[in-house]
Order: sequence, then C-alpha cells, then structure tokens
Amino acid sequence: MFDTNTFAPLMLIRAFLPLMRAQNYGRIVNISSQLGALGGFSDYTPAYRLSKLALNGITLILADALKETNILVNSVHPGWVRTGMGGENAPLSLDECARGIVWAATLPDNGPHGSFLLDGEKLNW
Repeated sequence: MFDTNTFAPLMLIRAFLPLMRAQNYGRIVNISSQLGALGGFSDYTPAYRLSKLALNGITLILADALKETNILVNSVHPGWVRTGMGGENAPLSLDECARGIVWAATLPDNGPHGSFLLDGEKLNW
C-alpha cells in the first residue's frame, strides 16, 4: 500500500523536481483520499488511510519547501469513483473524477498551494 500510494509519488516528484526548479514552474498533484484526512479515523482500511495520510504529509512538506517558487503542490481527493476499488455503486465515472485533477494540474500561478482539494474546493486536512 505504501509503495503505491506514498513512495511511488515521492519517487516521481524526486525525479521531476530538479526540472521544475530549473524552469521555476510546475504543478505537483498528489492523488489522495478523504480517508487520508486527520479527522474521522476508524479501523476501516488502516493501511490505505495511513498511506494517504503520509502522502498528504509529503504534500505539506513540499509545499512549504517550494513556497518561494512558482511550483504549486496540492493533494486532490478525486471522489468515490467507479473502479475496481470503488465498486460499481460509486457515483463518479473516471471522466468525472479527472476534472478536479486536471484543474489542479493546470492552475494559474496564483492558484492554491499546499491545499487538500475536491473539485476545486478546499478540504480539511
């Protein structure tokens, strides 16, 4: 769970961040989950929750480290999506969930930074 949800995004960031720094531009969008928020913990899917909580922590650490640059870093909760994991009863299609992710990836320079987002709205960490 941590390899996929936490370490893989971190490795990608580490690979591309030097290029972003050289251009003083970039958008880092970590695909997280509301299950990785600090509030409302339960014993439901603990490994998943902790891996997304760690990803949210990476988001905050990077956002602080890059605050003087034009590299915006955010986490996005895509919503409950009809996938193998989300199941057929989930309300969102892949196309619908992608809108918030694409929005975060194409933010203007004055867009949110260090935020946890769902469809462009800030969520509580």
